[in-house]
Amino acid sequence: MIAMTTDLTTPETPDTPETPAASPTPAKTDAAKAPGLLHWIVAAGGLVTVASTFLAWTYTSEFPGDLTVTGYPGGLQVLTLVGGLLLTLFALSGLGVKGLRWLTPAGSSKALQFLALGVLGTTWYTVIAIAAQLGGLAHLEPGGFIAAVATLVPLAAFALKDDSRKPAKPKEIPSWAEILLIVVAFAIGMYAVTYGISTEYPELFIGYLLLVGFGAAGLNKAGLIGRVSAIASKNKQIAAVAAFAAAAVFPFTQTTDTFTVIAVQILIFATVALGLNVVVGLAGLLDLGYVAFLGVGAYTAALVSGSTASALDIELPFWAAMIIGALASLIFGVIIGAPTLRLHGDYLAIVTLGFGEIFRITVNNMDGDNGPQITNGPNGIPNIPALNIFGYDFGETHTILGVELGSYANYYLLMLLVMVLVVLVFSRAQDSRIGRAWVAIREDETAATAMGINGFRVKLIAFALGATLAGVAGTVQAHFQGTVLPEMYVFAGPVAPNSAFLLAAVILGGMGTIRGPLLGAALLFLIPEKLAFLKDFQLLAFGLALILLMRFRPEGLIPNRRAQLEYHEHEESADKIDVPDQRPPADPIVGTSKAGA
Repeated sequence: MIAMTTDLTTPETPDTPETPAASPTPAKTDAAKAPGLLHWIVAAGGLVTVASTFLAWTYTSEFPGDLTVTGYPGGLQVLTLVGGLLLTLFALSGLGVKGLRWLTPAGSSKALQFLALGVLGTTWYTVIAIAAQLGGLAHLEPGGFIAAVATLVPLAAFALKDDSRKPAKPKEIPSWAEILLIVVAFAIGMYAVTYGISTEYPELFIGYLLLVGFGAAGLNKAGLIGRVSAIASKNKQIAAVAAFAAAAVFPFTQTTDTFTVIAVQILIFATVALGLNVVVGLAGLLDLGYVAFLGVGAYTAALVSGSTASALDIELPFWAAMIIGALASLIFGVIIGAPTLRLHGDYLAIVTLGFGEIFRITVNNMDGDNGPQITNGPNGIPNIPALNIFGYDFGETHTILGVELGSYANYYLLMLLVMVLVVLVFSRAQDSRIGRAWVAIREDETAATAMGINGFRVKLIAFALGATLAGVAGTVQAHFQGTVLPEMYVFAGPVAPNSAFLLAAVILGGMGTIRGPLLGAALLFLIPEKLAFLKDFQLLAFGLALILLMRFRPEGLIPNRRAQLEYHEHEESADKIDVPDQRPPADPIVGTSKAGA
């Protein structure tokens, strides 16, 4: 490229116009300002997709969800309706429509591509499922064919030029507006989670997974999730209160205990996963037998809570049982950690795996025949009484704020408080001096030791704290389940929680974060629970889903900044090399840009 510069040594310079290369041609400028035709095509496809959901997709109600009604979407049609609306709104945002630009602060092309795939997958899955279950395409009404064709149109998003950009600093908004935005965001998130838990049949849950998976990826690429997260980080206390309030409302929206049971189990799983995150995510210790600490807490609480099958004739109040269960897990954590934490990597993982199996075999043999009569062997400890805290019986129905709450709703609210306690402990530990020492050990133990950190002591504290948090969750689990069995505490199996699922929840969600393991635990519990209809192929489908998630999101769904930079360092380096400098040319005299002058 030849640069046209002014010759400072020539006394006279011809008065010639500026060369055309110095400024864009009018044609190119007009093209850049003109609305994108492809965006209009995507928006039109989204609108037609929305309209198709108000038509009947089949004439028989044998397919679940009742897709036979014209003028009222039902079942899987609702998911297609939501996807079509999102497509339309984000396409209009990409066109720069006033009032919608805030939807795509990081660009619209990638977001539209993911949303198009989500709507296409959900709709075509529904059409194929109707044909497969009812016996052919003849069972489809015109609305089904229109929806199938309409969802192909938004694939024009893949022809869009990549407009990804770094989000600009948002405009300052009043504090009350930020608070309102946080509340609305958590309300929408809680509704989406509740909808997924409450799906009544397998087809609806699969469609839900397709739309939520691609939709979340689209919102992330658009920069919308990052912007809301930034506002939430700015108002941490308000965000925490909003999250707690949104979760606490859940049992008040349920008329039966069917889905509340699943929610309690998710909270138990998430709480234990957060405890494991101390060991794996912060300290970098690979523990494959962590579920044993959950079992220690559960068995201890079962033995001292007045069960008729307990070998100890003791009945302590719940607060005492919780403390004893936590202390028992703490002691086991120190006993196991003290001689083994001098090992590293795979060797430590094998030792912790052995501890988990030793615990299961030991409680299985304490039946009076193969060992002392303590745990009742393979029969476990049944008939654990319901909790009674300050006269509040968790086994009975109570009316709160005019809403009747069943026994499982009581346990849900209790487990929510326990999880808040664990979150507080984790956050305080993470930001403390010992937390920074854990991170230093995780990143490079040799360098940390050279800086004066006692690696063994720091790792033992992490191991003991993680075991204690698992023991606290185990005490609640024992009363919630009403029985404890050795089979509940294995390394791997189709039912959570087990050590493999706990470790997967931490890694999938995002190591070293609070929200990551909570989200990972919710997904890893909910997906196998809803895929039970696959029977022998359940774990196969689950394994494939994990492979895909870790292939395209190796740093986790909600990673910390350090992990994200490590996994995508090469991408950022490529961006720095490939992106041309868009600044104006420097002035040859003063050395600054003309725009700056």
